[in-house]
Amino acid sequence: MGYGPLTEPEALTIYNFTLSHDFQLVISYHTQGKEIYWQFQDYTPPISRTIGEQFASSSGYLLADTPYNSSFAGYKDWFIQNYRRPGYTIEAGIGENPLPISQFNEIYQDNLGILVLGATLRLT
Repeated sequence: MGYGPLTEPEALTIYNFTLSHDFQLVISYHTQGKEIYWQFQDYTPPISRTIGEQFASSSGYLLADTPYNSSFAGYKDWFIQNYRRPGYTIEAGIGENPLPISQFNEIYQDNLGILVLGATLRLT
């Protein structure tokens, strides 16, 4: 965690990487909850829910509204606001952090469909 936006090298790297590509959507991964957050305020494009429902169906995760206290600081929120394209935060796994390596295979299987769908969707 930095002292402000884009103050840490990893944040600046992903920011510059995003600026240099024409991503149709983005997927951020966090751990905890087996949920998919899909919207950010009134910036979210209408197609976002439909894609999120496909992600939820393929993973068994719950498509959930982004909790207010989780908004405003994440990559997904920045991407949605600036590009007006779909963005998702996948809360993978469940339990105490750090999640045990024993959950890896389950998380991988749950999320493989999301990754394939996300990589093959064409929105334009």
